[in-house]
Amino acid sequence: MLNWGNRFNICCFLDNHQYKLPGHRVECLMGAGALQELSANAGHALTSLQTFLGEEKDWIFGHLAYDLKNELEALSSSHADGIGFPDLFFFIPEVVAQLTPDALIIGVTDGSHERIYKEISAAPSSIPASPAVGASIRSRFSAQEYMDTVERIQQHILKGDCYEMNFCQEFYAEKAVIHPLNAYASLSRFSPNPFSAYYKLGDKYLLCMSPERYLKRSGNTLISQPIKGTSRRDTGNKELDELSKNNLRTSEKERAENIMVVDLVRNDLSRVCKKGTVKVDELCGIYSFPQVHQMISTISGELENDTSFCDIIKAAFPMGSMTGAPKKRVMELIEQYERSKRGLFSGSIGYIHPEGDFDFNVVIRSIAYNAAAAYLSFHTGSAITFRSDPAGEYNECLLKAEAIKKVLE
Repeated sequence: MLNWGNRFNICCFLDNHQYKLPGHRVECLMGAGALQELSANAGHALTSLQTFLGEEKDWIFGHLAYDLKNELEALSSSHADGIGFPDLFFFIPEVVAQLTPDALIIGVTDGSHERIYKEISAAPSSIPASPAVGASIRSRFSAQEYMDTVERIQQHILKGDCYEMNFCQEFYAEKAVIHPLNAYASLSRFSPNPFSAYYKLGDKYLLCMSPERYLKRSGNTLISQPIKGTSRRDTGNKELDELSKNNLRTSEKERAENIMVVDLVRNDLSRVCKKGTVKVDELCGIYSFPQVHQMISTISGELENDTSFCDIIKAAFPMGSMTGAPKKRVMELIEQYERSKRGLFSGSIGYIHPEGDFDFNVVIRSIAYNAAAAYLSFHTGSAITFRSDPAGEYNECLLKAEAIKKVLE
């Protein structure tokens, strides 16, 4: 599917990697080509999107970038952005392909199902490994600069400016030459995750291995599954791996971070859900992925009647797991202390079903690449609380970057 879909200038490929988690409709879902598209930056982007969605009852794929926040709050962004994704982009695809355990379902408007099926079947069944990045990877922070900044953020927490803040750093390479499809395949082999995405907009690419769901709508039910809490896996030693998992489960710091975000998400969902319906379905569950164990909670609610997609985004974007609490103040501090725009990192990629259901991820564990500028970027971060150990937070960033660095280097 992906080898075939990559021929299009616009392609969104969503991959579950056979995790079989609750709520997934299909194993892979792809929108390729664009019959119609909407590209907008913060200002009146959601108004334009609401008009776009109101006119169409079709499959729609696309993204919400982090700086869409500037439309939702009195915020601004002045840092450099080497990739250049628009703040919002959605498109109606020429072709929709859904891979289920026993079928490949192809949706087109011109009756070319059989031809496309034959072309997909004839496409190469594997993708070669990625070549090296061809340039050195650097960070916007040295280790000491990052730790010093964590200490400054902790002073804001001590003064009561905020309770928790997600602080990120950008790793980047200039004059970088990669084959995006090959790099995505390498990431998939090394670190497959259930909310992965290969996303192509012309010469801009996002290669995403996210384990986190942002929002899913199913009928009148809205759910969010924030991640807060990470520990390293030791797959070569079952006892040590289980010990790491148990340490995460019992960590007061990690549980406090997770519960704080759960409260934030409950508040976001309560803005668009019926009174008394927002509940925590699972608190601080532990889930294992190829490189790390993660602490994940699930919050759900029943939507008010006639609640639109844009109403939900206005209430709940950006996601609390990538900002902190209180949300507006920490976004101001993120702008103050980070050194580059997040772009599509901390944003979301997903799809809207013709009937109005949707599913969107949290863009983390991702490579962004601008082929025209030969610029490559990926961000990692951690949640800073008053109890955080600055060196530990820096090491968590390196742990999250490990899979990406191994692929590139």
